[in-house]
Amino acid sequence: MSDFIKKHKFDVILIGSIALILAIILAVFAFSKTEGAFAVVTVNGRQSAVYPLDEDLVVKLTNGDGYNILIIENGDAYIKEASCPDKLCVNQHKIRYNGETLVCLPNKTTVKVVSNVDGETDFIS
Repeated sequence: MSDFIKKHKFDVILIGSIALILAIILAVFAFSKTEGAFAVVTVNGRQSAVYPLDEDLVVKLTNGDGYNILIIENGDAYIKEASCPDKLCVNQHKIRYNGETLVCLPNKTTVKVVSNVDGETDFIS
């Protein structure tokens, strides 16, 4: 084993350095998350509602014949039920951190967590 390390000393150092840098980057992202304060609902590209995350509620979001049931409880937002055929939006995880988004493409509906509604002007990007 020591012959392997002697032959590939710089490779081992390089791989170790890359692993350390990646661990530091992941730690920075994990600890820099900030909880959002509002769930901004967009239907057909237009903001349709803003709900505070600190109030538990159930809302039916409609778009023509399609619908999504948005649940906000304990500071989390998630889609419990939807009329879309694939139900991908129902299977997405609960969101609570600034910038996280739920998307239902068939119903053209998004829910984005933001910390401040005043500074947000472009909810699509």
